[in-house]
Amino acid sequence: MQVTLLGTNGWFDTATGNTPCVLVETKDWTVIFDAGYGFAKIDQYAVSEKPAYLFLSHFHYDHLIGFHTLAKNNFSAGLKIIGMSGVRQALKDYFDGRFTITLDALSYPVSIHEFDEIQADLPFKIEALPLIHSGPVLGFRLQADGATLAYVTDTGYCANAINLARNADLVLLECSLPNGDSSTEWPHLTPRQAGKIAREANAKQMALIHFDGWRYQTFAQREEAAQFARLEFPHAIAGRDGMSFTLDK
Repeated sequence: MQVTLLGTNGWFDTATGNTPCVLVETKDWTVIFDAGYGFAKIDQYAVSEKPAYLFLSHFHYDHLIGFHTLAKNNFSAGLKIIGMSGVRQALKDYFDGRFTITLDALSYPVSIHEFDEIQADLPFKIEALPLIHSGPVLGFRLQADGATLAYVTDTGYCANAINLARNADLVLLECSLPNGDSSTEWPHLTPRQAGKIAREANAKQMALIHFDGWRYQTFAQREEAAQFARLEFPHAIAGRDGMSFTLDK
């Protein structure tokens, strides 16, 4: 399993990165988490001949804005977009021809599915659990090629974040808030909270992602966050766009 971070910012793009997108290349499938503007770089990495599956954590624009670049891709084996209940209605206006190219005008087939409806038919094992945010959010746990990846973004500290990361080969954990900051209306994680989740889950590796574009404006600030996270989890690193991980059996 090859995991590449294409977007590690939250809220908006900055010189340090694009908004959220993670590419996973397995032996037989392409799996993508979120379609922030990092998704615009997907054609530089993805193998177009593989069936592609895109999982949405939620519908905030920083996780959807990359859909505007669907036309520059060629998922010749098709793309399935998968999200929580209501995903079809949530994306109905987004793919209206007034705003972007319509799905039926693309050069490859695209379909939209609710996770609970399609989970049993997916060719790999993936779990979704609700997280704590300003609105509904899903975190994901993917098992393929003998490896386990957890994708946990836009959440406060919660049991489901730990459950998703349990014994994972790699957990990608959001880090929107600087250490010591807090938010009750828009729950997010500080680096020490992210490190605590990775430690309590007994994860093997952890990378911080979803750095708030306003609060984290430099790579030095990201590295400082990783240092705080390492107080809880010694193997924590600060994610960057283009960073890649190979997860072996």
